[in-house]
Parts: sequence; structure tokens; C-alpha cells
Amino acid sequence: METVKAYASHEKEVFKKVTEARSRAMSAQGFKEKEEAENFLSQSLKSIFALAENYPQLRASENFQKLQDELTDTEDKIQAARRFYNSCVRDLNIAIESFPTNIFAKIFNFQKMELFSISPQERESPKVNF
Repeated sequence: METVKAYASHEKEVFKKVTEARSRAMSAQGFKEKEEAENFLSQSLKSIFALAENYPQLRASENFQKLQDELTDTEDKIQAARRFYNSCVRDLNIAIESFPTNIFAKIFNFQKMELFSISPQERESPKVNF
């Protein structure tokens, strides 16, 4: 992060946003809060990549390359966790509606769960203006 900050010191807001998003995602409690925090973190990470496009020397830096690899890895892990969660929720929802598991679901009061989703606005790449 220090290398990136040195190249783009006037873009402090981007780094502040990423740091806050990471802290928020780590401390989130409950499904909805975690979903919102991780979506916010994904958006924040995209800002760093957009920033790098405007600083060619920054992209060439070995430290930035490591940072970018770590951020990409983090984003990939978040996506993998979402896919795993949604797969489990889908299987649960199907089981709740299928015979004979629907009998047990009714007895134990299992409820359908919502899929972890991202709004179209959150999917868009951030715009960086100078």
C-alpha cells in the first residue's frame, strides 16, 4: 500500500475507502451486514485497479504488482465464498421443497434462505477522474 500511496498521494480517499471496507468486512456480523460489507470491499478493490491504469510507473513497480496480486486473490476468494454459499443455499432451498426432505423441513421449521447477490451498480467498474 505504501508504494501505491507514494505514486498517488492525492488519491488518499481511495486508500481510505479500501482500508475502511476491509475493516468493515472483517467485523461484520450477520448475513446482510456481511453481504453489504463484502460488496463494498469488492467495489473498493476495483478503485485501486482503476487508479493503477492512470499511473503506468505504478503498474511497473514490483511492490504494486504484489499488492495487485493480493487484491486479486482477495477478490477471487470473496467470489468463491459467494459461489459456495449460494450453492449451499440453493441445495437447501431445493431440499426444503422436495419430498421426503420437505417433511423434515416442515417438522424442524427450516426456512428458505436468500442467495448472496450483488446489485448491478456494484458490478460496475468505478470511474476515476483527475
